[in-house]
Amino acid sequence: MKEDRDIEKTYAKTEFIAKLRRLADSLESGRKFEIQLAGERIYVPARAEFSIEHEREGPEEEIEFQIKWRNE
Repeated sequence: MKEDRDIEKTYAKTEFIAKLRRLADSLESGRKFEIQLAGERIYVPARAEFSIEHEREGPEEEIEFQIKWRNE
């Protein structure tokens, strides 16, 4: 079993758009999505679940696009 981790990485707008576009292309074609974060390659299976979360705390707001799956 892999170690627990919690990574957040900030991208330039053009890089973020390119990653979203690759994700959308993978979803449309039913293929797994591959991404590398902090030196680890991650494979998101086509069976993953997708959600959008909105948080507000004082003057700050946040939207998170979440992808969840279980490794079996």
